Amino acid sequence: MTSVTVLLALLLDAFFGEPSRFHPLVGFGRVAREMENRCLKLDSSSAWQRACGALATIVIVSIPTAVISLVAAYFEQTVGNVLIAAVILYCAIGARSLAEHARAVKVALDDNTLELARERTGLMVSRDTTKLHENGLTKATIESVLENGSDAVLAPIFWFAVGGIPALVAYRLINTLDAMWGYRSQRYRYFGSTAAVADDLLNWIPARLTALAYTLVGHSTAAVRCWREQARLWDSPNAGPVMAAGAGALRVQLGGAATYHGERHIRPDLGCGAVAGHADINSALTLVRNATILWLLVIATVNVLVVWEF
Repeated sequence: MTSVTVLLALLLDAFFGEPSRFHPLVGFGRVAREMENRCLKLDSSSAWQRACGALATIVIVSIPTAVISLVAAYFEQTVGNVLIAAVILYCAIGARSLAEHARAVKVALDDNTLELARERTGLMVSRDTTKLHENGLTKATIESVLENGSDAVLAPIFWFAVGGIPALVAYRLINTLDAMWGYRSQRYRYFGSTAAVADDLLNWIPARLTALAYTLVGHSTAAVRCWREQARLWDSPNAGPVMAAGAGALRVQLGGAATYHGERHIRPDLGCGAVAGHADINSALTLVRNATILWLLVIATVNVLVVWEF
């Protein structure tokens, strides 16, 4: 049953966290970086970069997806479907890693060691953290928790539940490429456009289901209001609903200006209520945890109804 597989994967993640060595996504990232460097050295024209980026995305996603799916199908006959699928899903989610990174920032902020907090926040976000102060570091951490609650936890579960191992692997690889190439900088504006669009499409439904889950397990009225009024103002079609609903569910203020790759971006304000504080980092992690439990209960209920139907 899907719910058993998801539960087992979450337990593996809770007990072991991300593999410290030989993580498959790390190896995938190295291959992607090498392919990127080779492609961008050949021609600097926008047409070439767009075409090469599209081809690179298709090749580097389709081949591992096919191989992993075939290997999993072979071993399922001897090891068992649930165990194999759970291990692959475990490698695709990062709930414990997300919590560890966020709590490390909170500890540094609690100790008033801003330089350490900036360094640790920089491991979670792509914005420039070197000049951020306490409030900026807190907001950046909470925003990362809320967004990665969707991208790195709930969205992989969604695609596994919908399409099994092939859909899960394809999603996770595209999401990784978007994290590497999906920027509007001079280097990636054209080369990373296919990965960025594919990631937007694959996250459209999971992001809104995540926002709904945040709404149901948090301050629901505030979450609905912030989602309705603020999400459309965000430049990302998926991060907007997730972070607006999440900020409302926590009743904290997020958003505002941030610097990415040397460029200052004026982002809209999100949320409501008080300015985000250190304790709200733990509250955000609790929100993601409760949303995950809610998803697990829904998946288990659907599994039971399907079994009864047959």
